[in-house]
Amino acid sequence: MKRTQAWFPLVFAIVLIVGMVTGYKLREKTPISQGFFDNNNPTSVQEAMDLIRLHYVDSVKIDTLTDDAIQAMLGHLDPHSVFIPAKYLQQVNEDLQGNFEGIGVEFQIINDTVNVVNVLPGGPSERSGIKVGDKFLKVEDSAVAGNHISAERIKALLRGTGGSKVNITLLSDRVKKTLQVQRGTIPLYSVDATYMVDSVTGFIHLNKFSGTSYEEVMNALEKLQKQGMKKLILDLRDNGGGILGEAIDIADEFLDEDKLIVFTKGDKQKKVEYRSKRPGLFEKGDLTLLVDEGSASASEVLAGALQDWDRATIIGRRTFGKGLVQEQYALSGGSALRLTVARYYTPAGRSIQKSYSNGRSAYNDEVLERFHNGETLHADTLKVALGTAYKTNSGRIVYGGGGITPDIFIPYDTAGFPANAAALFANQYFGKFIYRYYIRDKKFFNQFRDPVDFNLRFNANAETWKALTAYISENNIQLSALNEKDRTEIEKRIKSGMARQIWGINGYYQVINNYDKTVLEARKILGTK
Repeated sequence: MKRTQAWFPLVFAIVLIVGMVTGYKLREKTPISQGFFDNNNPTSVQEAMDLIRLHYVDSVKIDTLTDDAIQAMLGHLDPHSVFIPAKYLQQVNEDLQGNFEGIGVEFQIINDTVNVVNVLPGGPSERSGIKVGDKFLKVEDSAVAGNHISAERIKALLRGTGGSKVNITLLSDRVKKTLQVQRGTIPLYSVDATYMVDSVTGFIHLNKFSGTSYEEVMNALEKLQKQGMKKLILDLRDNGGGILGEAIDIADEFLDEDKLIVFTKGDKQKKVEYRSKRPGLFEKGDLTLLVDEGSASASEVLAGALQDWDRATIIGRRTFGKGLVQEQYALSGGSALRLTVARYYTPAGRSIQKSYSNGRSAYNDEVLERFHNGETLHADTLKVALGTAYKTNSGRIVYGGGGITPDIFIPYDTAGFPANAAALFANQYFGKFIYRYYIRDKKFFNQFRDPVDFNLRFNANAETWKALTAYISENNIQLSALNEKDRTEIEKRIKSGMARQIWGINGYYQVINNYDKTVLEARKILGTK
């Protein structure tokens, strides 16, 4: 009897395994969904997917069909509900989280050779001895010099798990070297420019709202205040938005306590209010906010809140008009669904979402239409786009229904691009020229202490034009005859481009802002020199 009982667990395990295997085999032959749809109440879409899987004449990739089905469904919703395939999810998340794992270099491919054009200060590459001007030959055993090399392939080879090591063979000052670089966390800064315009006026350019934006803005404000900042120009042009919470926290630094910043609501979500909670770093100083048609989403939340409370003067052109809130949901297989769940409203009650009733194509082309119908050039054409009127805290009239309309309109600068030299700015030709010019005359350019000194003392001269003319000839760039205005604009771009090459994007803004009409208007409003 005892001997028989001893076998019971083994017999039970065998029966259980046989049952599981049999059930799995039966499932393979039964037309039920593989997890995406509701099994209890199958839809015609689910039934069609199952029939294709079981009976279609050729083999098919069910995952691909499922992705396409999701895309088709989202096509009937708003333009901002999107499906993110697994292969793109990491890249999308990196942009929002504000960092990635890599070696910390910026490169350009010139004549089939990977050239290091910038090195992150204090990053893995700088610690390993890589410097501007080096040329990559191999990454591990993979040659990266020669025909058909691509930027995407280089990125794939250089990026990897933080702490892992990669061997790079390069040419440095004509000497072949092999260096080992330990990958690390590389920041994707959202504040890419912070500097003092004059003794009392600060400038901050915010390019997106990522997971580190609030912290970056706080650091920038503290840095500028230590330098004597009493007034601020906050530039949100071409800032397409990002994380709503970051915009709310940043707004809190400019508004005193218990002021409504934004509220959200949707059919499936109750109204949620977000208010300022704490003393801010810059609640009293004069503030201007720069926007344009590229400012969207979280940028519009911040601009709308500061405008409704009369806290800032909004300067520029009408913003994009995205007033929808998305939440991201993980799907099986590593993909994700970014779904619109609510609308957001400014403190005055404005919904600034523009219409998408004519479909996604018309919605996406709407900004381009502004350039065709004259809105970007003439303030009076804005009347076409203005929706319901609302009042700010002081009683000023503002509008909802199609973006944030600025308090002061600045037309698009059509004279700012040298049309006769358009070919020079195609295919990254101009950036490659700047890099080559810098490498050739590095000793000359290293004499300048900082962007301010460079802006005061450097101007394109005969030697500059000689170098540019030679580059144009070597690369067979076809240009029309350049007039004096064209030459002036090219010289501005050489100056700002070289500042970027030497001091990064912060240096670029310190130079280009001296010619920027929107920044100049902000300085006028603030009474700066």
